[in-house]
Amino acid sequence: PFSCVQCGKSFGRSSHLTQHQRIHTGEKSYSCVQCGKSFGQSCHLIRHQTIHTGEKPYSCDQCGKSFSQSGDLTVHQRIHTGEKPYSCDQCGKSFAHSGHLTQHQRTHTGEKPYSCDQCGKNFGRSGELTVHQRIHTGEKPYSCGQCGKRCTTSGTLTLHQRIHTGEKPYSCGQCGKRCTTSGTLTLHQRTHTGEKPYSCGQCGKSFTTSSNLTLHQRTHTGETPYSCGQCGKSFGASSTLTIHQRTHTGEKPYSCGQCGKSFTTSGHLTLHQRIHTGEKPYSCGQCGKSFGRSGQLTLHQRIHTGEKPYSCGQCGKSFTTSGHLTLHQRTHTGEKPYSCGQCGKSFTTSGHLTLHQRIHTGEKPYSCGQCGKSFGRSGQLTLHQRIHTGEKPYSCGQCGKSFTTSGHLTLHQRTHTGEKPYSCRQCGKSFTTSSNLTQHQRIHTGEKSYSCGQCGKSFGRSGQLTLHQRIHTGEKSYS
Repeated sequence: PFSCVQCGKSFGRSSHLTQHQRIHTGEKSYSCVQCGKSFGQSCHLIRHQTIHTGEKPYSCDQCGKSFSQSGDLTVHQRIHTGEKPYSCDQCGKSFAHSGHLTQHQRTHTGEKPYSCDQCGKNFGRSGELTVHQRIHTGEKPYSCGQCGKRCTTSGTLTLHQRIHTGEKPYSCGQCGKRCTTSGTLTLHQRTHTGEKPYSCGQCGKSFTTSSNLTLHQRTHTGETPYSCGQCGKSFGASSTLTIHQRTHTGEKPYSCGQCGKSFTTSGHLTLHQRIHTGEKPYSCGQCGKSFGRSGQLTLHQRIHTGEKPYSCGQCGKSFTTSGHLTLHQRTHTGEKPYSCGQCGKSFTTSGHLTLHQRIHTGEKPYSCGQCGKSFGRSGQLTLHQRIHTGEKPYSCGQCGKSFTTSGHLTLHQRTHTGEKPYSCRQCGKSFTTSSNLTQHQRIHTGEKSYSCGQCGKSFGRSGQLTLHQRIHTGEKSYS
């Protein structure tokens, strides 16, 4: 045998060794007279020259497709026959092409014989090295004839051109959905089969794609390899970093064609567009209720299952969403992370801060379509509109009496149950409402929060102040 002195690989013929050594030396002795491109083997040059001549003398008898090389025709015919004559000795997997077997065997041996001269990175395929080297050279040899966009690989160009042609050559046999790439079709088919071939070695969780497994594994390792150049914050996924960087740049590249509103992610745009279309593609299998977001369906389904997967480590209370758990935990920690820039008051939620800030701005963004009255909260508008409609959606199961708010119904139900959930810590007296307890506690504290603007006299209840003020005004409400 003939052995390579650089890597030790052996060959049965000296000519094969000579061809192999050109991988190490980079020698390309065969040049195309038309475009100047060079090759390490004469057969590669001959194959390349058919690009210029367009000659494809070898035709498939079954489908008529033509090829420039007889070997390409032979490999193609195996699509029709299903023949896979090359088998892996280690795992038994079969291939239609000897080159594909060679590449596959490297997954067992770990061999990466192709090295980049500039950065030293190794590859299992010569084509992978060629594509990698274009990172250093900036070369993009494949150009789109319609828009001029340049691509580093012919495959990338083919995918790009389908944007213009709308071609989706890969079809799902079960539902007929068409895809632009075979990989996209494979992923889609897993929605039918439920296949999740990529498993986490630590927790056993499975995923449909290797990239999703890689992202998941970072939850175990804590690895966050993508860092923001402006603030230093790190992320586990490059896409998450891209979205984060838009908080610095203010970029919102996804715009709604109907109203012009812009968004930082395509997903947010898709959700927004459903406001215009009314589309609710996620349906509950138990009650048929539909939702615009998959997350909303998941939360809704917990009404049926009673599932509360998020538990408080301090008191054990469980919640249907992680957000509700976070808010609850602040009752233990006292954390109020949202502060008002004008008065410094802090709040546990951003929503409460927004509502508070309207006290300063006077903003009342919710208007009644019937009388024009405006409100600072959407809930206040909803309650107000019931004055016009007469709607009382909350009914007592015992006596049938109806109420405009759930809170009023709860108070009413206590007249049936006798429940008095608010107790005074000093004397033990109980009350049906927290406000009645507050008024009662002023008996013990002596607090008189309501003062007369004319004479300064103070009272423990607002009603007492109102009665007192009639002494000054002379008002007699009851005749």
